[in-house]
Amino acid sequence: MINILYALSVVILTIIDQYSKKAIVSSIELNEKIRIIPGFFSLTYVRNFGAGFSILQNATVFLIVLSAAAIIVLSYMLIKTRKNDLLSIISYLLIIAGALGNLIDRVRLGYVVDFLDFLIFGYDFPVFNIADSYITVGCFLLILQLLMENRNAKNRSES
Repeated sequence: MINILYALSVVILTIIDQYSKKAIVSSIELNEKIRIIPGFFSLTYVRNFGAGFSILQNATVFLIVLSAAAIIVLSYMLIKTRKNDLLSIISYLLIIAGALGNLIDRVRLGYVVDFLDFLIFGYDFPVFNIADSYITVGCFLLILQLLMENRNAKNRSES
C-alpha cells in the first residue's frame, strides 16, 4: 500500500511539472520574457539541450540514460527506506519526480522546457523549471537528513 502512495505522489508531482511546461509552451513564444516582479522574477520560455545550468549541452542520450538509472536506483532506495524516515522519503520522491519530469521532456522533445527566470542580488540565475526545483529541494533535504544522522551518530558515540 505504501509503495502505491509513493507511486501516486511521483505521478502527481510529475503531472504538475508537465502541466506547467505545457502551459508555458502554449502561452509564451520561445525566448519571450514576461516580467512578473520587475527586477526579480520573469517567465521566460527557453529550451535546454543540456542539464542543470546548461552543462552537458547536446548530450541528450547520455542524460536520458543517466536520468533513467537515477530513477531506478532512487526508487529502490525509496522502497528500502524505513517508513518512519519521512525526510528521506520526501527527498527521494521529489528527486524521482524531478528526474522523471525532465526525462519525459528529453525523450519526447529532445530538450527540457525551462521557464522560471530569477534575478537575485543582480545575478541573472539560469532559467529552470519545476522539475529542477523538485530535484534541488530533494537533494537539499537529503543532505540535511544525512547531516542530522551524522550528528546524531556522533552524539551517541560521545555519550
